[in-house]
Amino acid sequence: MTIDIGISEENRIAVAEALKKTLADTYAVYMKTHGYHWNVQGPDFRTLHLMFEEQYTEMWQALDELAERIRALGVFAPGSGRELAELTAIEETNDRVPEARQMVVNLLKDQETLIRRAREAMEVADDADDDASEDLLTQRIQIHEKTAWMLRSYLA
Repeated sequence: MTIDIGISEENRIAVAEALKKTLADTYAVYMKTHGYHWNVQGPDFRTLHLMFEEQYTEMWQALDELAERIRALGVFAPGSGRELAELTAIEETNDRVPEARQMVVNLLKDQETLIRRAREAMEVADDADDDASEDLLTQRIQIHEKTAWMLRSYLA
């Protein structure tokens, strides 16, 4: 079936491929944040446990929005852990359960990586005149910048 939404097929595919990277990065940070939520310990347990929960809950909802935008562009969203792992720039940590402060350091680095890659996707969407994808990515960047600020503030 032909898709006629005012964006060429070439541009729709380019934007969708860029969004797939943002989706994969978001999923990787979601997974790490959720794991840290389960395993954090120490004097700041409650603060970090609750903060991590807020962060992973927000990302869980964003995953659906990103995947649905990819589908709206006529491209299949990544549907397996392997495919997501191949697309992400988020690094796994060697220490599965780092101490609490290191969890925050790791998540800050990951948030900043996610922000940079979402900006790259936004440039692709801008070049394609895809305002809807740009809007979605703008929202994602704002949320991740705020999260990075909160993580940085905790470390200060």
